[in-house]
Parts: sequence; structure tokens; C-alpha cells
Amino acid sequence: MNPRLIQEFHEGRCLDAWRVFGAHTVCEEGRHGVRFTVYAPAAAEISVIGSFNDWRPDEYRMQRTEAAGIWSLFIPDIPEGASYKYCIRTGDGSLRWKADPYAFFSEVRPESASRVWDPGHLTWSDEEWMKTRTRNFDRPMSIYEVFAGGWKSCPEQYRTYRMLEEELIPYVLEHGYTHIELMPLNEYPFDGSWGYQPSGYYAMTSRYGSPEEAASFFNACHRAGIGIIMDFVPVHFVKDDFGLRLFDGSPLYEYPNEMDAGTEWGTLYFDLWREEVRSFLMSAASFWLEVYHIDGIRVDAVSNMIYWGGNSNRGANEGALNFMKRMNWMLHERYPQIMMIAEDSSAYAKVTHGSVYGGLEFDYKWDLGWMNDTLKYYELDPVYRKWHHNKITFSMAYYWSERFMLTLSHDENVHGKKTMVDRMWGSYEDKFAQVKNLYMYMFAHPGKKLNFMGNELASFREFDEIKELDWFLLQYPRHDSFLRFFTDLNHVYRDHPCMWKYDFREDFGFRWVDPDDAEHSVYSFYREDENEYVLCVLNMTPVMREGFPVSVPQGGWWKELLNSEQDIYNGCGRVNERTLRTYREEYRGFAHRIRVDLAPFAGIWLYHRKGRKQHV
Repeated sequence: MNPRLIQEFHEGRCLDAWRVFGAHTVCEEGRHGVRFTVYAPAAAEISVIGSFNDWRPDEYRMQRTEAAGIWSLFIPDIPEGASYKYCIRTGDGSLRWKADPYAFFSEVRPESASRVWDPGHLTWSDEEWMKTRTRNFDRPMSIYEVFAGGWKSCPEQYRTYRMLEEELIPYVLEHGYTHIELMPLNEYPFDGSWGYQPSGYYAMTSRYGSPEEAASFFNACHRAGIGIIMDFVPVHFVKDDFGLRLFDGSPLYEYPNEMDAGTEWGTLYFDLWREEVRSFLMSAASFWLEVYHIDGIRVDAVSNMIYWGGNSNRGANEGALNFMKRMNWMLHERYPQIMMIAEDSSAYAKVTHGSVYGGLEFDYKWDLGWMNDTLKYYELDPVYRKWHHNKITFSMAYYWSERFMLTLSHDENVHGKKTMVDRMWGSYEDKFAQVKNLYMYMFAHPGKKLNFMGNELASFREFDEIKELDWFLLQYPRHDSFLRFFTDLNHVYRDHPCMWKYDFREDFGFRWVDPDDAEHSVYSFYREDENEYVLCVLNMTPVMREGFPVSVPQGGWWKELLNSEQDIYNGCGRVNERTLRTYREEYRGFAHRIRVDLAPFAGIWLYHRKGRKQHV
């Protein structure tokens, strides 16, 4: 047992607790077997029980080690895949059968025992990807958020991880995404929690196949040039008897105070003031990065860590804040290229700033304010939009305060909120026109992008974890053309560096052209880099605007790059086919203007390459 790791574990600064605790296949005294180690300081007695001894609690009793609170036992001749638990006798004499908190694999629910598995068995061929990956601040990021069990139906005998490798990767490549974000793949008992109520923080969920199959999928993603982000839930855990609750008879992982421990989801908050809990969670994050080569971790429900119970009126939870700062700093120190992403609905400042500046050390924060304001605007009758014009412009008033990620995630497609297309105002045809307009705006706006699976199909059915996406929709021209639009949008976004290179540079890369035209409900702004401009113009009304004047940053010729109303996207076909020539007219600090045709609810992108001969 490594004394340095044990010391770091108790000090709350360990990223390798999984190398000490859990079930490890080893050879001791010339015999092959498994070394079981568990942290349970309040236990009176612990036995290892499992499929190898008919679950008898009186055969394999663990020894309390010299290290505080740690029990360990070597058992020879236990095969990989064997199921096991810990039988813990508490101080009051009661027995608790507990899954291993550090188990690397588990039985398929509803069974709950841990299984012996050696993470050293995994093989990789993604060396080039691992050497060149970055945190993507100056690279394109269009993330496809996926619930592994609900993208496509998969017969049990085929195994979902294998299906994702064979079918999801080609789909993501074809449609232009750069990353896949997977809703939690840690072990969890209740399908309806989608993985956000975990029971096994180191165990790849067995419901979709083996750890080897999952790793093969990740490896294939990297070889295809696709990054992998995984959701991680260091906030709370399930109350199920086999799990962490009162693990050794004491509140070892949860807060001892019931008011602090209980959550709105019927789960228990981790006691993030406790050093051993911090090491447990930080090591879990490190485990996924180290063992499975994950490129980014999206941390769920950060606001519930920032504030006690997620309630700002109760004040900041300083212990949890310190935990997040420490976790992010230490993970970045060990894995400089990985991304730490905060799903944070609070207004807490400096989430993506360094801890030396009072920040939490995350790389990105989900811009849930942008999401809420934007969707509320698109739900409005266009007659009233001019009185809510600031809902679109407001995001840029605070955007530079953090490194934001624009998200239209699974949370916006459930619980009666309706899907993206169904949220739009108006008739069936109007909804499609406006959701295309929405995506033209989203992809031109600074910040990395994330969309939930099904958004690209313009699905009208909310997310249901027991059903696959409505692939049959692609039989209908309007949905099929929408997928073509979404695909072209992704590719055009990726092909033009000005759309992503300076997402986080305040003095260059983005500028409003006219943010104040509330009377017409038209917005215009541009993105730029050293070589090009892309001008975005959005018509938020069902009114055709012919020859509409728009200022531009440079004289010359401007070419329409993308128009949401092109006929190939099932639009009305009123586009700007000819290259547009500027004319001189001073307006809002710009010396040149062009006249564009704006179809009802059209979003257009216009392109100009810098350095071309100017017209005066």
C-alpha cells in the first residue's frame, strides 16, 4: 500500500485513490488473486462476500490496516468478472451489504454487486490524437450531446457501445460535429435518472456492454478526429441501500446534518468539506481521463455546489467552492489539454477564471442565460418582439465575463418544455423557418456550441429515455431538408476560422453592426479574423424586406454564404444569388453599406475576404 497516496487521500489532494482502493488483480506470495481495499473508519468488522463463496459473510474477513480507517484483504484464485460486495458490521451490530465505492465494473441493473475487472487490460491506438488535442479555445467546437441508450434502439445481444462505434461515429462525421458529449456513463440503478443519480463513480455502466467495448468506441472516436466529453456528477448520489449512504454505519460520504444532506432529487449531497470525499471524487474524474482517455468533463449542477442546496439565499458553500478549485487545478496540472466544463445556472462570478483571481478554474461555462433569453424571444409573437429586442442583444453585454458555451441541451427537450422546433411561434411552416433562423444566430454568436441529439432532425417529440430518436421523420421532405441545413451549417461554421478562432477575444473577432433596429426586428453583426469577415443578418418577422440596407465593415463585394430560406432547405427560395456590391454611406460608424433581400424569418451569412481590391 502506497504511503504517499494514503497521505494524499486523507489530505484531500489525491488523484489516484483508485490505485489503492477497490479490487485489484495482483500476484502475492506466488499466487494470483485479488487485493480488496476499502475505506470504512466506523466499521466494526468487514467481510468480502461474492459469487466465489456463495455470499457467506464469515469466510473472508478483512484486516484493519495501520492506515487510519482502511481495511484490506488478499484472496487468491478469484477470476476476473466475479461479483462481490462488502459485508460491513457497524458499531451498533447491524450488517450492511455494500457495493464497492471504487468498483471498476458492476452487475447489470437491477442487480447491484460490484465485479472484478482490471482497467490495465485496455488497449489504445489514439496516440496522435492524445498528443495534439487541446482545450479548443481557438478551435471549432460543435458538440453532439447523446444519451447512449436512446440514440438508436439496440438489441441486448448487440450491445450499445459497439453500435455507437459502428454507427454514431460515421453519423457525427457526416453531419459536421467536432465532439460527442455523453450523458453520464457511470453506473446508476434507475434508468429514468439518465445517469445523473450515480451509484458507481468508477464503474462504466454495464447496461450498454463491457468496459472494453466502451474504450473501443472512445478509441475509434479519436482515430476519426472526434473528441469525447463525458458528464460527471460530483454533487449527489443515490440513497439505495447498496450504495454510499451510511456506508460504514456513519455519514461517511454525505453531510451529517440531514438538512444539508437531502437534495431536491431524492438523493444525498456529498460532504465536500471532507478531505476523503474530495479525494474520492477528484480521483474518479482523473480515472475517466486516465483510463478511458476522455477529453473533457462536464460537471453537472455546479450551482448546487456553489450555494448550499443550490439556494443563493443560504450563502456560498465554501467547502464545495474550495473542492472545485482544487479539482480543476489539479486535473489541469496533470492533464493540461483536457476541458473542464461547468453546467452552472447561477450568476456566480469568475467560474472560468483562475483561482488566484477568485475563480473556480473551469475552462467553459454553459450560457444558460443566453439559452433562456433566446428561447423566450423566439416563442414570442413577432408583433411583440420589438418590445423585447434586448433579449437577443443582452448576451453580448456580459459575454466577455466568462468563456461561454452556447447550449440547447437535453434539459431543454423534456418535462413539457417542448423541443426546439416546437417552441417557435406560429404555424408549422413558421416554426421551421424560425428554428433555422435560431441556428443561424446560434452558430454565428461567439462561443462554442452544443446541441442535443434530435435537434438536427427538428423533432417534435420530447426526449424519452426508453425510445430512440424519431428517425422516421427523415421520410418527410421538411425534416430531411432541415437535417441537410444543419449539416451545411456545421460544415460552413468549421470551414471559416473567423467563426471560432477569436471566440474569447473581446477586442477583435465580433462586432455589432446594428443591434438597435427594434422597429424592423432585424439584427446584424459580423465575425472576423485576419483573413475574412462573415456578416450575419437576421430577420425576426414574417415580413419580406427587399433591398434592406445593411452596413458592412469593408467596401467591395460581398457574397452570400448561407441562407436559411434556400429552397434546398425547404425555404421560400428568396435569396441573394448575385454578389452584392457596396456603396458609400456613413451609418453608425461604418462607411459602406449593401442592400440585401431578407425573406420572412430569414437568417443569412455574407462573406468577404480581407485584402481584396476596395471599391470607393
